[in-house]
Amino acid sequence: MTYQEAIDWLYSTQQFGIKLGLSQPKRLLRETLSFPKPGVKTVHVAGTNGKGSTCAIIDALARASGTRTGLFTSPHLIDYRERIQTGGIKIDQETCTRYLTDIKTHVHQWEHHPTFFEITLAVAMRYFREKNCELIILETGMGGRLDATTAVPADVAVITPIGMDHSQWLGDTLEAIAGEKAGIIVPDKPIISSYQEPAAWSVIEQEANERRSPIEFITTPLEGYTINLPGVHQRHNAALALAAAEKAGIALNYDIVRQALATVNWPGRFERLKKPHIILDGAHNTHAAKALVKTWQTEYPEQTTQIVFGAVEQKDTDEVLAILSPIAEHLHLTPINSPRSLTASDYRSALPANTPHTIHLNLTEALEAATNQAAASNSPPALICGSLFLIGQVKASLSHSVSRPSTQ
Repeated sequence: MTYQEAIDWLYSTQQFGIKLGLSQPKRLLRETLSFPKPGVKTVHVAGTNGKGSTCAIIDALARASGTRTGLFTSPHLIDYRERIQTGGIKIDQETCTRYLTDIKTHVHQWEHHPTFFEITLAVAMRYFREKNCELIILETGMGGRLDATTAVPADVAVITPIGMDHSQWLGDTLEAIAGEKAGIIVPDKPIISSYQEPAAWSVIEQEANERRSPIEFITTPLEGYTINLPGVHQRHNAALALAAAEKAGIALNYDIVRQALATVNWPGRFERLKKPHIILDGAHNTHAAKALVKTWQTEYPEQTTQIVFGAVEQKDTDEVLAILSPIAEHLHLTPINSPRSLTASDYRSALPANTPHTIHLNLTEALEAATNQAAASNSPPALICGSLFLIGQVKASLSHSVSRPSTQ
C-alpha cells in the first residue's frame, strides 16, 4: 500500500466504532510484538482536561534530560502522524505505511476487527520499541479502566482534573467517571493526581488504597519558571508533570527543568498566531472554558474580543457559551467539519440572552468577519475556540493543507 492507501484503510476501520475493553488491544500488541522492552518505563495519563499538555510537558522534561521518548496522544489536529512521536518528531510516512500494511494483513481474518484507536496504539508501541525509547508517555483516549492504552503496563499513573466527560460511556456522575479514570492505577505502582473535586478525590484515593499504590495529590502550581504555555492551569499541569517525571526516574535539575518548560509546545492551547492575528484554544467543555477565560483575563485584562466558536454535539454548550460571553465583544458561531457539528438552531438555543452574535454559514466566513472586526476596532487578537476539530480545521486552512479529523 502507499501511505495514502494505508491511511484510507485505517480510517475505514472507524466503521467498527468505539469498543472499550483490553482483550483485543492486548492481543494485537502481543501478536505484533509491540509491548515495551524490559527496563522501559511507561507513564500513563488519564483525566478530563489537561491530558495532552501534561503529556507534552513530561515528554519535554525527559527529552531535556537526554532520555529517548515515545509520545502517544490523541486526537490529532491536522496530520494523523501527530499522534505518534519520538524525540519530538512525528513517525515518518514510510514506517507508518509499513506498520499499517502489516497490521491489515495480520487482522483481516479476526472475528472482531480492531478499532482505529487500537490499531493506532499498536503502530505507536511497535515504533517506540524499534526506536529503543527509554520512556513512553501514553495519553488515554477515553476513560481509563477499559481504554486500549491500559493494555500497556504502566510504571506511573497520572490523573489530571476530572469533570463530566463522555457520560454515555463512562457514567453520569462524577464518582462513576472518576472510577473509570482511576482504572489506570496499577497495583504497587505510584499514582500522581492533580487537585480534584471532593467526589473524584475520594474515589481515586480509595482505588489507590485498594491496589496498595502510593498516591500523591499535587495541589499547588509550579512557580519560579517561565512556561511556554500560558495560563495558571498550565502551571498546575507542569507541577503534575514534574512529579510524574521524577517518579519515572528521570534525572532532573534546575537547568533541565528551565529549558524544558521554556520551550515546551502543545498546539491549540492558547496558541498565538501572527498572521492572521489570532489565538487558538481547544476549550470545548466548562472546565476548559473557565481556564481559557482566566488565561484571557490575565493576558488581556479588562479587554474583550471577537470569538469564533464551533463545537460538536454535547450537553453543556449553553454553559460553555455563558462562561465565554464576558470576554466576547461579539460571538461568531460556525459549523465545523464533522457530522456531529452543531447546527444554527443548536447555537440559537444555547446562546446566553442578549449576547451580540452572528451565526455564519462556514468557518471561512466566520474567521474573516472576526479578524476584520478585531483589526478595525484595534481589539486584541480574535479568539478561536471550541472543538479541537475546529482548531485543526483553522490550522489546516492557514497552512494550505487538508485536515482529516477522526472520530477516535
